[in-house]
Amino acid sequence: ANLYQKTFLLTKHRNRKKIRNEKNLLDTTNKTSSVEGETAIIPPNGDISPLTVASRNTTHDQLLLYAKPSLTLQIVPVELQFPQRQSIPPQFSMHMDWYSDYEYYPILYNSEFWIMTDHLVEVNGTIDESVTEMRIEHVPMWKWQLMSQMEQTWANQEKMTGEEDSSNDMFRTMLMETNPYLLAVTAIVSVLHTVFDILAFKNDISFFRGKKSMEGLSLRSMVVNTFFQVVILLYLADNETNFMVLMSNGVGLLIEIWKISKAVKISFEGGKIHWEEASSYKMSKTKEYDEIATSHLLFITMPLVAGYGLYSLVHQKHKGWYSWILNTLVGFIYMFGFVMMTPQLFINY
Repeated sequence: ANLYQKTFLLTKHRNRKKIRNEKNLLDTTNKTSSVEGETAIIPPNGDISPLTVASRNTTHDQLLLYAKPSLTLQIVPVELQFPQRQSIPPQFSMHMDWYSDYEYYPILYNSEFWIMTDHLVEVNGTIDESVTEMRIEHVPMWKWQLMSQMEQTWANQEKMTGEEDSSNDMFRTMLMETNPYLLAVTAIVSVLHTVFDILAFKNDISFFRGKKSMEGLSLRSMVVNTFFQVVILLYLADNETNFMVLMSNGVGLLIEIWKISKAVKISFEGGKIHWEEASSYKMSKTKEYDEIATSHLLFITMPLVAGYGLYSLVHQKHKGWYSWILNTLVGFIYMFGFVMMTPQLFINY
């Protein structure tokens, strides 16, 4: 009889981001000295092992060790016939074990598809034991392919960004708790949203690529909109939004910058930035109307920004002054950003 032996890890390393507690920035009682922060790393029981010290250090990113709550072994029968061993696709061959040149075992796969971040147990000097639930299940080929490919995609994203995307856990929770019909509708809407985003980018680029004159277009609205895009991107990055959302907003920001480059020539001479507007914009009535609309708009919006910022500073909690500035600007953009259409409407009128 052949003895089939495989080794699976019951632990995994994972990068834990530093913990940024929210606080009222005007409340001085929340401030602690750096000496107290360093002393807090040492636990009361005196355990100074590397894992325990790293676990208690919440002011920096830490690579920690976690125990998995379960070990799920999936037995997958390979029912496909391959003409030769070299012709097997990589998604199969990397999981196959052979006991002769032409014969192989069924795939034995360690699935971590349903292991959520909250279920991982941090390994340090404060735990005495950890329980791991073991399951063995037979899985059809199509289901195993779907789940393993999804796990591989998540692993590739983690290698690229250096950390596991929190949206993966949201996706797992949605699969477990959402009605299948609602799940299908959500997937269709998500795909349509992506398609419409791409079409909007395409039409925006096509319009400005064929535009020979900037007459009739509000340059200042384009500049302000670019500033809004920068603020939103920084806000999303500060709140550790998933990579796909950041990428979509980043593409939109690049398109806005490209649109401005069609209307303005920016050069650097003698250590100074020179801003030269396109003649089709500068020599037309468009610039005059744009300046009138924008100047009147500033008198309305600036008090609103200042008022919202003061309210947020007094009544809300923030991670720091940087987060407060971003939250204030983003809150204003989401509530009153539509008023930036006013210059273009004024020019059209």
